[in-house]
Amino acid sequence: MFRQVRRTAGALLATGVLVTGALAGAPAAGAAAAAPTVLDASAYTLSADYHQFDALDSALVSTLGTSPVHTVMANANHDRQGMTSGFSVAGLSTGFRFDDGDDGDCFSYPQGITTSRDAVGTANSGNYDGHQLVLVSWYTKDACSDGDHQRSRITLVDWDATYPNKYRKILLVEPTGTTAAPSFKDIPIHAGGVSWYGDHLYVADTAVGMRVFDMRKILNTDTGGTADQIGRYGSTYYAHNYAYVLPQVGTVTAHAASGLNELAWSSISLDRVSKSIVMTEYTCPEGAANCPDFPKRAPRAVRFPFASGATTFASTTTASQALRLPWYKLNGVASHNGRWWFNSSGQKQLYYWTPGAGPSTFAWVGGGESISYWEDDTDPDLLWSLQETVGGRNVFAVTQATYGGG
Repeated sequence: MFRQVRRTAGALLATGVLVTGALAGAPAAGAAAAAPTVLDASAYTLSADYHQFDALDSALVSTLGTSPVHTVMANANHDRQGMTSGFSVAGLSTGFRFDDGDDGDCFSYPQGITTSRDAVGTANSGNYDGHQLVLVSWYTKDACSDGDHQRSRITLVDWDATYPNKYRKILLVEPTGTTAAPSFKDIPIHAGGVSWYGDHLYVADTAVGMRVFDMRKILNTDTGGTADQIGRYGSTYYAHNYAYVLPQVGTVTAHAASGLNELAWSSISLDRVSKSIVMTEYTCPEGAANCPDFPKRAPRAVRFPFASGATTFASTTTASQALRLPWYKLNGVASHNGRWWFNSSGQKQLYYWTPGAGPSTFAWVGGGESISYWEDDTDPDLLWSLQETVGGRNVFAVTQATYGGG
């Protein structure tokens, strides 16, 4: 039974979730200067391959064995804790922070967020394999400043009062080697967005589209070895001392029509109503200073529908909606019932837009990243989000109606 987000302010404090002014009224909404404009959706397509690594994945499963999600969570070995003292955002419902080691790690950064309610909906309180979960994607770089991407991972966080306040890290890997000697390697991507739908996990890969994983294929590995060891060493499999790895099963590759810039897959989110994934781009205005690594043009948001009745895309998919956006430095996107939200970390603002009502702008948190919509049959629907800021990595949920959702 889901009990975590139904706590009052007093209960939040009693459980160590320390907030100041976080349950204040709605932030003042200002009319945005400009609205999104509609683009030709047929100019954007996807090609999906869910069987790219079938042979290698089968060999890895046969060699290493798998652990279902409930076993992984039974072995969860990190304690989540209350949010940063003084953390404040309007409409706050609940949240948590990672343990001190992850909260202060300047090599690894949380980015994307999704939940088991994305995966299975509201039935059975949104439990996947017996657990209600918040899933966060991370990337790791090789230096605390200006480092190159080394690898990516996910964190599964128990979010049900039935279970301890624990979480477990799982390394994302790409299968390599041969079927006779299968192995795996790191996936050095930004993992800026993540969506969980059915058994499939979709992770944004900026220049490609999405990498696809199957939550039923979490592999067991050997702990020990050195922190740098990854893959097969004789009959032993190391993964930087991670006990579990999740191997890629396929790739969803994006294509733009001739003459258009390819999409930069900065963030993604699931829309369960229209059964689609929406994406947006992190870009900067033309001529912007201190923005050397990102496109300098207006960003786009595009919606791609899943195959009818499936949690997978067809072999070829054409977008059903495409927008040019007037906002920049977008780290997060969400859509539900024709409504859109966009988070700008650079502006500390959350933009809300519907075609009928037009745009609004709300004050938002610094260091904000991805957004996930949380449906609820009896309580208010929520928006989950998170901060990447070292020392203040709050993962939090706010009532969506506070931010224009109605």
